[in-house]
Amino acid sequence: MSVKIRLARKGRKKQAYYHVVVADSRSPRDGRFIEKIGVYNPLTDPATIDINFEKALGWLQNGAQPTDTCRAILKYKGVMMKKHLLDGVKKGAFDEAEADRRFNEWLKGKEEKIELKKSGLEKIGEELRKKKLDAEKAVKEARAAEIAKKAAALAAEAEAAAKAAAAEAAGEATAEAAAEEAATDAEAAPEASDAREETAE
Repeated sequence: MSVKIRLARKGRKKQAYYHVVVADSRSPRDGRFIEKIGVYNPLTDPATIDINFEKALGWLQNGAQPTDTCRAILKYKGVMMKKHLLDGVKKGAFDEAEADRRFNEWLKGKEEKIELKKSGLEKIGEELRKKKLDAEKAVKEARAAEIAKKAAALAAEAEAAAKAAAAEAAGEATAEAAAEEAATDAEAAPEASDAREETAE
């Protein structure tokens, strides 16, 4: 029986996450498995990987073959590195203390890289948030300027209408005064003609 370390898909459509399982190579992808040794979620940034280190290492040492993706996951978590160092100890290249020292050194460097990536992602996220905020402020200012312009135009129209109404009212008053004056003149004209007639007699 050929044993594989591979991924079993879980989750709904477009929201997939995976279980890292040890299974018979003849079993279907999401079918029977021997043991679950971890979880992999590629939707987060960076991807979330939770592996049982000891179990994964034990299965690798017993001859389980990881798929390409699982090999990359195990490499990322240091399981492949630990197996490589333990193989070196078995061959007599160095002792177990040296293997542990090398592994701890590698693990420290790896953690520093991960932290650097996380801080870089946070910085990029902060810059993106700042850019979005600046863009929103610019849009808000443009809208405010447009609203102020419309309000000024409406105020100017209202003022012009008020001036026109005042001018029209003044014109009507002038016309009424002229009409009254004409009526007064018309009344005064017969009286003057009567006075002239009396004088002539």
